[in-house]
Amino acid sequence: MSNLFQYLPNYYQDIREFPNLIGTENEEVEQLSATIDEVLEQFYVDTATWGLSHWERICGIPVDESKPIEQRRSVIKSKLRGIGTVTVALIKNVAESWYNGEVEVTEQPSLYTVKIKFVSKLGVPPNLADIQNALREIIPAHLAIDFEFSYLLIKDVHNVMTLSQLEATTLDKFAGGA
Repeated sequence: MSNLFQYLPNYYQDIREFPNLIGTENEEVEQLSATIDEVLEQFYVDTATWGLSHWERICGIPVDESKPIEQRRSVIKSKLRGIGTVTVALIKNVAESWYNGEVEVTEQPSLYTVKIKFVSKLGVPPNLADIQNALREIIPAHLAIDFEFSYLLIKDVHNVMTLSQLEATTLDKFAGGA
């Protein structure tokens, strides 16, 4: 909306007061347009910011504005995805929405267990408690959930990583690390 003059008849351009009036109105229209765009962003979980608290209330999630926005979005998306019959695909979908990475889900019917292996990132996810809560809500109560994490092993670093790469890698990425 750079110039409102283009929407008016040409004879208004000859009136001296109109450039000031249109300039002021143009600023107001641009602010209104920006506000409308910002409100529209709140209708989608992936772009919402201040509207996340509304999404959390709709999904029955406690509002915690101290959590990072991306983490809050994952909680909401997980809750929205976790509706329907529980399948391996659904469990995978929910876990990945929280983890922002790839997981492998394996059913172990004889053990009454569902195994979830985090494969694309190393270490324990920072929001593991949230992932556990979301999965516990959708996985039937008679099934246990077994989590498996990926770590760097000696075979992964010996003659593979340089000393500077090793020094730059935090201990929580290694098996037995802090």
